[in-house]
Amino acid sequence: MFRPLAFFAPLVGLALRAGAGEASPAQVEFFESKIRPVLAEQCYSCHSAQAKKLKAGLLLDDPAALLKGGDSGAAVVPGDPEKSLLNQAIGYHDSSLAMPPKAKMGDRVIADFEQWVKMGVPWPKEEAPVEAPKKEWNWPALQQSHWAFQPMQQPAPPAVKDEAWPRSELDRFVLVKLDAAGLTPAPAADRRTLLRRASYDLIGLPPTPEEAEAFVNDPDPNAFATVVERLLASPQYGERWARHWLDVARYSDGLGGFLDGAALKRDAWRYRDWVVDALNRDLPFDQFVKAQLAGDLLDGGADAVATGFLALGPTYQSDGGTIEGKAVAESETLDDRVDTVARGLLGLTAACARCHDHKFDPIPQQDYYSLAGVFRNTRNDDKPLPGTPKEVIDQYNASVKAIADLQKKVSAAKKPDKTPPTDEEKALLEAQKAELETLKKNAPEQYPTTHVVAEAGSSDMAVALRGNLLKPGEMAPRRFLHIVAGATPALFTRGSGRVELAEAIVQPENPLTARVMVNRVWMRHFGQALVRTPDNFGKVGEKPTHPELLDWLARRFIASGWSLKQLHRTIMLSSAYQMSSRLDQRSFAQDGDNRLLWRMEPRRLDVEAWRDGLLAATQDLDRTMGGPPTQSLLESPRRTLYSIVSRNGDKFQSDDFLRLFDFPSARATSAERHTSIVPQQFLFMMNSPFMAKRAESLAKRLQADAPDAAGRIARAYRLLFDREPTADEARLGSGFLQSASLAEYAQVLLSSNEFLFLR
Repeated sequence: MFRPLAFFAPLVGLALRAGAGEASPAQVEFFESKIRPVLAEQCYSCHSAQAKKLKAGLLLDDPAALLKGGDSGAAVVPGDPEKSLLNQAIGYHDSSLAMPPKAKMGDRVIADFEQWVKMGVPWPKEEAPVEAPKKEWNWPALQQSHWAFQPMQQPAPPAVKDEAWPRSELDRFVLVKLDAAGLTPAPAADRRTLLRRASYDLIGLPPTPEEAEAFVNDPDPNAFATVVERLLASPQYGERWARHWLDVARYSDGLGGFLDGAALKRDAWRYRDWVVDALNRDLPFDQFVKAQLAGDLLDGGADAVATGFLALGPTYQSDGGTIEGKAVAESETLDDRVDTVARGLLGLTAACARCHDHKFDPIPQQDYYSLAGVFRNTRNDDKPLPGTPKEVIDQYNASVKAIADLQKKVSAAKKPDKTPPTDEEKALLEAQKAELETLKKNAPEQYPTTHVVAEAGSSDMAVALRGNLLKPGEMAPRRFLHIVAGATPALFTRGSGRVELAEAIVQPENPLTARVMVNRVWMRHFGQALVRTPDNFGKVGEKPTHPELLDWLARRFIASGWSLKQLHRTIMLSSAYQMSSRLDQRSFAQDGDNRLLWRMEPRRLDVEAWRDGLLAATQDLDRTMGGPPTQSLLESPRRTLYSIVSRNGDKFQSDDFLRLFDFPSARATSAERHTSIVPQQFLFMMNSPFMAKRAESLAKRLQADAPDAAGRIARAYRLLFDREPTADEARLGSGFLQSASLAEYAQVLLSSNEFLFLR
């Protein structure tokens, strides 16, 4: 549940006081997943109202007491970790304050607390407990207590005043809310704008001028539907939408750093390519999910590579090998799996129930360990790529065994404690060494492998008291969440339970999964989701702006056979999607956040679409699909999807570039991209060799395409902006070229806001 610091940067300096005001959903999520569990496990035994003996007069289980502090003064200074005694203590900056006293906490935990203080020490207001007593949860009542837990409705498209505007039933749900507010939808976008929007949305690349001219001049009233079909059939569709899913899957090529399996995952790309192929095939989403949770157990393991969804997550290592360290490492690893599945597929912050019953949603701690138990019975493995011939595998394994056996013999003969060898033994040793070299030289290459998960048991797990695996409580049978499955969820009895978990997640009457995915797809097309907290459908998340529309789309999604491509058609062929982004002052004054969808919101391209668009416009893009990642992204012409990514985002040149333009951290599942606008981005556009090369390429293309300055200016605007230059733009461009090179002019246009944004 980590969020890049860039997201929180606007919050730093607001000096939010602990327990005061309203914490945002993202802040609540951060506190509940990163801060409260550590306080409960490491601090409350000495610094809480339940402590047998309160030490140093310091309470850490109450926000007001936290600000007041103890015998040494205020524990925190909101916004300033360097002046906060709490940060000094856990960072061991002062030996007299060092806490916890037995051992320093990990660097990641210390960084989380530093980030929390920089955020202003938000502490969410707690509601009354949702159960009393604990074992008397009224599940039917709780399911009715919040919109997301209620069954999906089957709403009929409503009647509207203007029957001319709706192109589809979807539009009626939008228009009825606009009518009620006295607002009118924006006019339709012009065809050039619409084509650019659709092209970036579906394939992450700009249209060519030729494609734009063909669409603009097509008299067919269904011309846009033809465009949508062409884009959905493009192999680049899978590449574009795979990147969206890889955010959810917290995909990386490994290299997590301290306590997080530092090795490079050399075959991680196989999972990435599986996602691309699955989306291009329009694999039904329910099958898409089941393959990623249990592909090794279904259809003879044909989709085992899909379980990279689990296997490529962080696998924490013990610091020093102590029992306590091993328990913490296992707990962190299990938490990643629970969090990724719960937030990524269900829109629930179930990981907040790791140390205690969820503070806001009806998710008991036992439910958390019911899910964690599934993953405790699952292990990471490297397996032959499905389809690898058995004889190839056997030949390689036999070669490895022969080399290992002979190496043992050679090593044994060379031991210093043996009696001096005879001439015959010397000759035998030399022969064995020669044979060993021959075996190594002639050894076959290892067969292709993939990072997958495998079964490792079928036992239930005990609840970890305060999140400490060394303090087991009652058993938590492996089963699905009560809030979805009801009072008596079926027990998982087939091995680890992954197959049954996957089936429960995609069960059509599960009220969460289809809603969550439909909401994600809507967000990628409109810039904002119908539920604006796309990975938190719980009580501290936002309510849907159009609840009936959300359910109508979800029901339609399931009825279509969980087809994502059909969902795209439904959304994109609507009048709502095809609106312009024209600003209407009256509508803006009434609904500045555009929650009623009175226009298409202008939005900035993400880093992948922006970089790939630059390469496409300058004819530098290498469209080769799949394969191992490139480690030199700024020198490579391949799509950004194929860049190597480290989990910590600090190992490669590409990490620096991607992070600069708001690429999400791969440490945890990520629901959406948060946009920052900082000077460093524009300095990159002005000064980087990457941009200079793009400008040189564009200048060469313009010189080849047009004979004079006027023609080159017009051609540049068609290539980059899908339109003709205005008279003022043509005049300014002509004047600029009188004192600057064509490459300099090209770099200015490539760095412009218009190229960076969709309208």
